[in-house]
Amino acid sequence: MLLAIDVGNTQTVIGAYRGSELIHHWRTSTNTKITGDELALYYQGFLLLKGLTFPDFDGVIISSVVPAATMALSHMVRDIWGFEPMVVGQNVEVEMPLLIDNPSELGADRIVNAVAAFERYGGPSIVVDFGTATTFDAISGKGEYLGGAIAPGIEISAIALFNAAARLPRVELKRPAGPIGRNSVSSMQSGIVFGFAGQVERLVEMMKEELGSATRVIATGGLAEVVLEECRCIDVHDPLLTLHGLWLLYRSQT
Repeated sequence: MLLAIDVGNTQTVIGAYRGSELIHHWRTSTNTKITGDELALYYQGFLLLKGLTFPDFDGVIISSVVPAATMALSHMVRDIWGFEPMVVGQNVEVEMPLLIDNPSELGADRIVNAVAAFERYGGPSIVVDFGTATTFDAISGKGEYLGGAIAPGIEISAIALFNAAARLPRVELKRPAGPIGRNSVSSMQSGIVFGFAGQVERLVEMMKEELGSATRVIATGGLAEVVLEECRCIDVHDPLLTLHGLWLLYRSQT
């Protein structure tokens, strides 16, 4: 079995694969101060809830944008299993051509998403990942990674607004009744939900002008559901796209 781990700045997604089947998955907060020994207890708890144990797994692959978490996870894997985990960007070969100025700058999650999107949906395609940042990744019809865009994420933007404006409250990230708010809460929700949806629509529109009108648009990430209904440009919602990409990369290396 394979344990696939996608570490983001805010959340970590964990998947357990038996062969090609994702049999269980978990989503948890990313903790940059936790040690490998503490992680072992943490992960053991998740596995036991589903009747699994560490010996059930013979492979681990990690995609991480948090160096401290990568180190802690690698320590856990070496201690529990006695081998080095596969880490995207370190010891995993990616066959997809990365046609950007400096491939080493590209986040591991974006590489994994691109690989998964092309395998599942073909190209040209665009992946919109709603996480700590909202990222846009363009894949050509030939399966080449072309580049993309990075925007502040929905949640961190809302928190920044709350922290910087003394009289604005912290609000729930949900769709308001309409775009014209009647109070501070609904006004903020309108700006956040409809405003971010508009950002996605415009960036996707501009990318499609370069990629072609047949481009498929795939949404993923923990915050996608906040604006998904307002984004008419989204063709597919695939919340576990990154885990599938990790499984693909693991399969290609073994």
